[in-house]
Amino acid sequence: MTLLSRKEMTAYVDCFSGISGDMFLGALISAGLPPALLSEALKQIDLADYQIVCRETSKHSTIQATELQVKLSGHPPHRHWRTIRALIASSRLSEPVKSRALSIFQVLATAEANVHGCPIDDVHFHEVGAVDSIIDIVGAAIGLDYFQVSALTCAPLPMSTGRVQTAHGSLPLPAPAVCEILKTTPVYGVDINMELVTPTGAAIVKACASEFGPLPTMTIRQIGYGAGSKLRPDGQPNLLRLIIGESRLETENQQVTVIETNLDDWSPETFPFLSEQLFNSGALDVTLIPIQMKKGRPGFTIQVIAPPSQAFPLQQILLGETSAIGLRFRQEERRTLPRHLGTVMTPVGRVKVKLIESPTGPRITPEYEDCRRIALEKGISITTLYQLVAIQPADNFNAKN
Repeated sequence: MTLLSRKEMTAYVDCFSGISGDMFLGALISAGLPPALLSEALKQIDLADYQIVCRETSKHSTIQATELQVKLSGHPPHRHWRTIRALIASSRLSEPVKSRALSIFQVLATAEANVHGCPIDDVHFHEVGAVDSIIDIVGAAIGLDYFQVSALTCAPLPMSTGRVQTAHGSLPLPAPAVCEILKTTPVYGVDINMELVTPTGAAIVKACASEFGPLPTMTIRQIGYGAGSKLRPDGQPNLLRLIIGESRLETENQQVTVIETNLDDWSPETFPFLSEQLFNSGALDVTLIPIQMKKGRPGFTIQVIAPPSQAFPLQQILLGETSAIGLRFRQEERRTLPRHLGTVMTPVGRVKVKLIESPTGPRITPEYEDCRRIALEKGISITTLYQLVAIQPADNFNAKN
C-alpha cells in the first residue's frame, strides 16, 4: 500500500482589519474570480434592480485592493428568513453553491433569533435581508466554489468598541449578532471606535471555516485583497486578505495543540469522566502522568493533545472539571501513520481492526472493545483473540465503508 496523500485547494482568511461581506467578495475578485462569471451566476437568483461595481483602489495603503459596491434602484424589501431560504432554494444556482449560501444564512438567522428571542422562521432581516447582503453571501459561495476551496481557515477576529447604527437603533460594538455568531470562536479586542466585523462577515467565516488559527501549510496560488468602505482612524489599512493555495495533505503530518496542567489537590477518581468529556469534545489523546510536586507532594500532569480548532473548548473543560487554576498550551507538529478502520475474518468470526500503513509495510491491530465483546461471548481469552488477529494477512482486511 502507498501512503495516503492528495492535493486540495485551501484558503486562509486574514482578518487583520476585520471582515464584512463586501470585503470578502472583493477579496475573491481580487484573487481572480471573474466579475463577469459572478454576475452571470447571480442571475440565477430572482433578484432585480441592482448593479455590482468593482474598482481597484489603494486608498487604504500602497496595496492594491478591490472595493466592491452594490448599487440599488429603489428600496429593496426587508425579508424574513423563510423568504430568503425559499429564494435561494428555488434558484438555478448549483447545489454546492445553494448549500453553502443557505448554511451562511442559517448561521445569521440562528444568531438573530437568539438575540431577539423569536422563532427562527420569524426572524425579520433588515440590513441582512437587503439585496446587497444576499449578493455578498451568495457571491461568497460562488467564489469559493469557483476556486474549488474545500478547506478554509480563518485568523482570530478583532473585536472593536463604540456603537453602530442599525435598523434596531444604536447598538454596542461588537454588534449583538456578531457576538452570538462568534461564540466558541477565537477573537481579540482592539481599542478602535469603528465596526470591524459585520454580522454578514462573521457568518461567512463561521459557516465556512473549519479552523480558526494561523496560516495552514499550502503552496500559495492566489492572493486577493478586499477593501472596506471606511478608513480606519488609526491609519491601519482597512483590508481583508484572502490567500488561496494548494494543500498537499499528508495523513501522517498534523499540527496539534498540547494542553497541560499540574495538579496536587485533585482527586484522580474523576479522571475517567474527565477523559470521556475531553474525547467527546474533540481531544485526540488524553494522558495522566504521576509526578512529585513542591514540598514533596504527589501530584499529576494532565496532558491533552487536540486539533487547534478545539483547543478552547477543551481548555474550558479542564478548568471546569478539575482543580486547575491555570493551563499551559503550545503548538506542535506530530506524525501519525495512515490507518483505516475495517474488519478481518478469524476462526471465531469477524473482528474490528485498524490497518496501519508503516514504512515496513501494513500491519493489523485489533480494536479492544470489539475483542472484549467477542471474548466474553465466545468464552475465550482476549489474549488468544489478539493473537488470532495478529496472524491475519493484510489482504484479509475488509475496509469499512
